[in-house]
Parts: sequence; C-alpha cells; structure tokens
Amino acid sequence: MMLTAKAASVRAREICELAPIVPVLVVDDVAHARPLAEALVAGGLPALEVTLRTPAALDVIAAMAQVEGGVVGAGTLVTPDDVKAAKAAGAHFGVSPGATDALIAACAAEELPLLPGAATASEAMALLEKGFDMLKFFPAEASGGAPALKAIGAPLPQISFCPTGGVSPGNADGYLSLPNVVCAGGSWVAPKDRVTAGDWAGIEALARDAAALPR
Repeated sequence: MMLTAKAASVRAREICELAPIVPVLVVDDVAHARPLAEALVAGGLPALEVTLRTPAALDVIAAMAQVEGGVVGAGTLVTPDDVKAAKAAGAHFGVSPGATDALIAACAAEELPLLPGAATASEAMALLEKGFDMLKFFPAEASGGAPALKAIGAPLPQISFCPTGGVSPGNADGYLSLPNVVCAGGSWVAPKDRVTAGDWAGIEALARDAAALPR
C-alpha cells in the first residue's frame, strides 16, 4: 500500500498541529536521546525532528521513538536510502530541505509521511500539483522570513507551512501569526550546551515557553 501525497499531508498537518514549535534536534550522543525527548515532551512539545546530520542520528531516533507521548521524525531526508533508514529506525514522519521525485516516491513506498521543503511559489505549486498541501518553508529567514511567507500565502491560501531555518524566540510570533503557518521548527529549545550538560529541567522550561507561544 503506497501512501499518497494527500494522505501524507493530512498526517503531517496533524503532527504539526500538536504544538506551535517542532524542535529541530542535532544530537551527537545517543545517551542524551531519551532524557532530551522526555524533557521536550514534558514541556509540551511532542513532535520532534531529529536531523540526520550526526552518526548517532538513527540510534537517537530509535531511542526517542520509545518515549511515551513523543512523535519522532527524521529531518534532512535527502535520498531514498535516508528514507528507508529513518523508517527502519522508527521515525513516524520525515522532513526534507527540498523535494525530489525519488525522495517522494521512497516516502510513499515506505509509508512515511513527508513534510517536503519549498522556498518559492513555484516549488510550493509543484508540490501542490503532486498532492502536498502541508510544506516546510526552508530556509525561512534566508528566503525572506515572515513577509515572504505571507506574500506566498496570498495567491496560494490552500497551502500551509512549517517555517524552519533561522526561527527564534524573537521572530517566532511573526511566523505563527500568519494564517498559512501551522507551526514552526526551531532549535533554540535544545541548546547544545544544555544538552551536553544534561540540563533537562532547563530544556523542559524552554519547551514550556515555546509551547505557550500563540498561534
């Protein structure tokens, strides 16, 4: 059974609606995976994106997938092999910086709901043509930030976005106030120094603040 683009977007939207912020996580040490996920979930951020940028990433996904209340996804999906590995590790969804036909086909075959990336109106329209209406806007700040996303939304109101890339506590409100934004991806809720120090209480507090952002 192949997962259609429309069905993938329905599931991706459900995940994006869980909280205003999806933590974007770069985790080097698998020992940090479970306590980090537990802190973020306890703080009100259940959807977690683990980027495939470290050798430990797949093991981190596997460990976080065991945390009750968490919905763990794999970020930085680029190739079909990434998709297969992420699914095998226990990822519930995938996130990509852009989108290729091969990547989309692999996600459909593996039944892994994809949040595909787009930075322009043409990219968003091409994905809509395939059936995707829940997209990642990336790189958000470098692509013009909230004003650009607002402008894209005017002629394409049927597409919703999760902006990621340069989103911070200082500009998150500007994104979350847009009618075409469901949530935003941010890395500030899990700063590297706090993760390394094992400051899970501090991370839970950051997550709580992020979970309280209005949208």
